[in-house]
Amino acid sequence: MRSPEVISTSALLKWSAWTDCGKVRPNNEDAFLALRFDATEVQRLRKSGDASTAKTDFAFAVSDGMGGALAGEYASRIAVEKITTMLPRSFKQSATGFATDYDDVLTELFGEVHKALVYLGASYEECAGMEATLTLCWFTPGWMHFGHIGDSRLYYLPARENKIKQLSHDDTHVGWLFRNGKINEREARTHPRRSVLQKALGGGNQFVDPQLGAVGYENGDIFLLCTDGLIDGLYDDHVVEILRETNPGGATANSAQRLVKEAVEKSGRDNTTALVVEVI
Repeated sequence: MRSPEVISTSALLKWSAWTDCGKVRPNNEDAFLALRFDATEVQRLRKSGDASTAKTDFAFAVSDGMGGALAGEYASRIAVEKITTMLPRSFKQSATGFATDYDDVLTELFGEVHKALVYLGASYEECAGMEATLTLCWFTPGWMHFGHIGDSRLYYLPARENKIKQLSHDDTHVGWLFRNGKINEREARTHPRRSVLQKALGGGNQFVDPQLGAVGYENGDIFLLCTDGLIDGLYDDHVVEILRETNPGGATANSAQRLVKEAVEKSGRDNTTALVVEVI
């Protein structure tokens, strides 16, 4: 985390996103979102592009849905759709002079997604038991605020470093074992219960307690949001190699596509999604 006094007031963000069904599943239960918004306008962004944080905020998110039939697809779409209404509302309040409590806004957002999934799961047989993970980055001038629940991931690769940091905590017992040094990265990736979630949105989960945090960013920093399909195929060191080799100075428009394609080639047992955001 960097202190506020060394953070610039605005930056140029460059992003790329890609998703793939993988080799096994016939449908894609992953969803992603790239969004730019201010007090008057909300704009969905294309899979790749660049723009400044000087006058607008940005949100990037990935979600992995779960459930029978097409419930997983619906769950992940609902999770990202809620972002398009709730975050712009907070920007509007800030523009009129009200201070924004980012943690409160994100907590409310996750709670609303959870309630929507629980309601639909109870109302329609085809949606019974629908759940979703959600990992969200909210870029304001100088700061990236994030919220997370499930086993999708948020990574942070600081400028001029080759050690990637996992900011999100996997909401699994295997994730807890890894964070506490009881198993190594290889053991965590091959553990038979690595995908058994302890927390998610919707389904039978009674309480919503998302992980919240913030990082002060600078030029050259890279953030990666991804679903667990990517991690099934790539180790952290390989992720760094791809991000750095694509362009010695950082990520380019095809970073997410290359990550996903290599992960699917090496595994492909699950839907695979990556969203890369670089500060330039």
